[in-house]
Amino acid sequence: MSRQFDRIAPDASSPPPGLAARSFVLLQYLLPQHAVSRVVLAATRVRWRAFKNLLIGSFMRGFRPDMRDALESDPTAYGSFNAFFTRALRADARPIAPHADAIVSPVDGAVSQAGHIDGSTILQAKGHDYDLTTLLAGQRQWSERLQDGEFATIYLAPFDYHRIHMPLAGTLRAAWYVPGRLFSVNTVTVAAVPRLFARNERIVCCFETDGMPWSLVMVGALNVGSMTTVWHGDVAPRRSRVVTELPLTDPLAPLQLVKGAEIGRFNMGSTVILVLPRNVATWNAELLPGAKLRMGAMIGRLRTRAGTS
Repeated sequence: MSRQFDRIAPDASSPPPGLAARSFVLLQYLLPQHAVSRVVLAATRVRWRAFKNLLIGSFMRGFRPDMRDALESDPTAYGSFNAFFTRALRADARPIAPHADAIVSPVDGAVSQAGHIDGSTILQAKGHDYDLTTLLAGQRQWSERLQDGEFATIYLAPFDYHRIHMPLAGTLRAAWYVPGRLFSVNTVTVAAVPRLFARNERIVCCFETDGMPWSLVMVGALNVGSMTTVWHGDVAPRRSRVVTELPLTDPLAPLQLVKGAEIGRFNMGSTVILVLPRNVATWNAELLPGAKLRMGAMIGRLRTRAGTS
């Protein structure tokens, strides 16, 4: 396999999780998830040099992120842990696949699941699925256009690059904040918590590309202090925990975005879900659970543009 599709996760034959993993899942039901995440948010934005360097140093030792692609490769040069965690990359670090019909990975991460949507049912993990309309904040005018389509769920580990980019060129047509829980999105929790991605807090962004609808969902998780878009700033956490349509009226909002343009950030790690409509896309054969992706690498092609380059 090529570099961007290196296997990193166990396959379906892996043994069931042990006692420690099951206890971690149970603990998440008991934790005040949002309170914990708010503490993390505050801690990661402290600018006191000794404290932020302690956090950064501990993270470097524990997760060993690759800093060679970072615009600033010195971890201690960042003003806060959050600035370090959401660091920019060098301009040449993630080339965007050049083919006009290419669908590119919006993030660095690992494939959780990818494939066909059965009506409005999306596979979460073996034995678990969830509803497309619920994922998209109950917005049937979008979910009905995406039924029987294709999806790709990509998990961002703590050591990954945490900015999110456009998988296709497109125009932002609508966006919503959706309140919810903050379960971890690691492999063990995703395999154990029913409908996790449709239960967790999230930001739903809906786009059109030459009239073709598609959606990118940013899913929050335990310790994700906030989620940010380039046009709304920090969207979560929010004091009012109700489904909220996010305004697109700011004259500075870049509503039309090119493929590879930055659209948001996770201030700590999480998951994105890309949803495409029926009969428009073919995923690469290597897009299998556990495949490691790099932002900008081609993960599929638009059938409607087959043969262009």
